[in-house]
Amino acid sequence: MVTNRGRLETPRWAREKRAMWARVLLGVVVLSLIYSLVRIQVVRAEEFATVARENMLRPVTVRAPRGTIYDRHGRVIAENRVAYSIQLMPAREDSLRKQVEALRPVLGLTDEGIETAFRRYRASPNRPMAVVSDATPDQVARLEERRRDFTHVLIHEYPKRYYPAGAAVAHLIGYVAEISEEELKQPQFADYRQGRWIGKAGMERQYERVLGGEPGMRYLEVDARGGIKRWLPESMGVPPVPGKDIHLNIDLDLQRYGAFLLQEAATTLGMDRAQGAFVAMDPRTGGVLAIYSNPSYDPNLFTGGITTEIWNELRDDPTKPLLDRATGAAQPPGSTFKMSVGAMALEAGVITADEFMPIACTGGMTYAGRYQRCWTSHGIRMNLPLGLRHSCDVYFYQVGIRLGFDRFFDLGSRLGFGGRTGVDLPSEIASIFPEDRDWWFRRYGYVPQPPEIMSLAIGQGAVTMTPLKLAQTVTAFARPDGKQVVPRLAQTTQPPQLTGDYGLDKEQIAAIRKGMRLVLGPGGTAGLSTLIRWDVGGKTGTAQNSHGADHAWFVGWAAPHGEEPEIVAALLLYFGESGSQAASGPAMNAINFYMDRRHGIPFDRYPTPREKFRHGVPFDNSILVRQIPDLPVYGYGNDQD
Repeated sequence: MVTNRGRLETPRWAREKRAMWARVLLGVVVLSLIYSLVRIQVVRAEEFATVARENMLRPVTVRAPRGTIYDRHGRVIAENRVAYSIQLMPAREDSLRKQVEALRPVLGLTDEGIETAFRRYRASPNRPMAVVSDATPDQVARLEERRRDFTHVLIHEYPKRYYPAGAAVAHLIGYVAEISEEELKQPQFADYRQGRWIGKAGMERQYERVLGGEPGMRYLEVDARGGIKRWLPESMGVPPVPGKDIHLNIDLDLQRYGAFLLQEAATTLGMDRAQGAFVAMDPRTGGVLAIYSNPSYDPNLFTGGITTEIWNELRDDPTKPLLDRATGAAQPPGSTFKMSVGAMALEAGVITADEFMPIACTGGMTYAGRYQRCWTSHGIRMNLPLGLRHSCDVYFYQVGIRLGFDRFFDLGSRLGFGGRTGVDLPSEIASIFPEDRDWWFRRYGYVPQPPEIMSLAIGQGAVTMTPLKLAQTVTAFARPDGKQVVPRLAQTTQPPQLTGDYGLDKEQIAAIRKGMRLVLGPGGTAGLSTLIRWDVGGKTGTAQNSHGADHAWFVGWAAPHGEEPEIVAALLLYFGESGSQAASGPAMNAINFYMDRRHGIPFDRYPTPREKFRHGVPFDNSILVRQIPDLPVYGYGNDQD
């Protein structure tokens, strides 16, 4: 249609059609808006309310208090103390860096500490970033003074592990630290999450599932900018489940005293720091009374997150303070192994306890073309008790030759000399003992030659033991049944677990005990370390060491006169040179300490005869001679083995 003015005009019906579609479109839009409004305010009201609340809330993991660890007398070995972590709410990294830089002068942050915090944050970016994991009271106070300037900063209170005895229990108790990415992949930690603290070693690791508990969750309310407004009530979160307490067989006082005596022995020899271990067991129950390794470290260094500097210092220390020498390192047992060799020979029937060997001890003997020396040369023939008393190598050379390789390997393997003790510690290693001739060939590349049985018979060569393993072997001679008992740190209502039956009768056990008593009697290698008050037996040992001075061993037991032994203790002093001189005295003093206190006798360090001699006090050995009148005395106080 053309108008008067010559312009083309849209027909009316077309305009009406357009208007209709516009009204339809407007109606659709209105209906959509109404639908969305109903959906938001009615249908999904609860869902969107929850999202809104979540935008205002920040979850914070709450550590569960770990269970307390007690010794046998109820003394605390591991407990929890209040500590503080300074954290920032999750945000972009550039935003977090600005906040951290503002905190640097207030908290005294270092570049290393900041990078460590960001490295942890990147591993779990949805959790608050811990700027300082273990804040000092001074840091917390300075931050509280400037609270208005740092509204994004959270001061989080948590239970921190504390070990009152410090280095005296380090290898025994272990330490706690944040779980690593590698550990999170392990099956036993399948239900754990990043940021959780776990036991890393010792009892803390062994009983992680008992001690650890379950972490909880609390919520923080934040504003639109992420500033912290308040904690929500605990009832709106998930409370942590505290770990359970455990009680150990450890006697904390004996533990500390053994540590002192070990270091004192090293100091006497002119060493700055002792390297060795002390262990003690109750042979009746298997309860571990003490287990100490030196050098040690303070486990409290780990509880707030150990610094790189301190970790590198511990790791690179040539004396290896992180190494548990009681269960994690094995050495040749030397002459302390001679009781076991004698017991194997008695069980095999190749000797009797009162049989005198045909070759007298004149300083050595020749077998299969090899002359092997003995440390002593009494010039007499010896039986088993005398052989133990004088630690006569020549006697035990002959015992080993009678046993032969096959019986020696078979019996020792059956008795478990090459295995672990079974103690409830996660880091125990197996001792070494040749299983058979094939084992020997695989390890050394040749078959064992006949003269090598002599070295094996005196605890040298292919035989090694941890101090705890040696103590376990000797529990068999401190028990009336001749069986070894499995060591146990945590107290239990279960009966003791027995292993390694020597198959000895009462007379044979009595013969070995007699020899061990003679070791601490006149003429014995530890005669100057005896105790008059108690019935005692023991054995010295000097283990050859190709890397320096020989290592000194002693293992012994004690009982009230006329009763069964109540303690077996072993002490190893690296580079101690002589077991009788360096190891027997401190070990017997520790045994006496335990026995006196156990029987209600006031303890005042009991001087051994050796200590009396050192101070010029005469010692009357007639009491000892009367105790064992049926054997001759060949000198007093040998000091070589």
